[in-house]
Amino acid sequence: MTLINVIAVLIAIGVVLWLINTYIPMDGKIKSILNGVIVIAVVLWLFKVFGLMNLLSGIHVGK
Repeated sequence: MTLINVIAVLIAIGVVLWLINTYIPMDGKIKSILNGVIVIAVVLWLFKVFGLMNLLSGIHVGK
C-alpha cells in the first residue's frame, strides 16, 4: 500500500468520524467510546500496514 493510499484512507476515516460526531445524536460517553475504538483500530491498522505488528507480537506482559 502506497503512502498516498494510506493518507487517503486516513482522511476518509476522519471525515466519516467527523460526520458521525456531528450529525448523529448520541450521548457523550458513547461518542467517546466510539472515538476511542476507532482510534485504536486505526493505530493497529497503521502498525500492520507499516510492518510493525511483528514487533508488537513479541511483547509479553506479566510473568
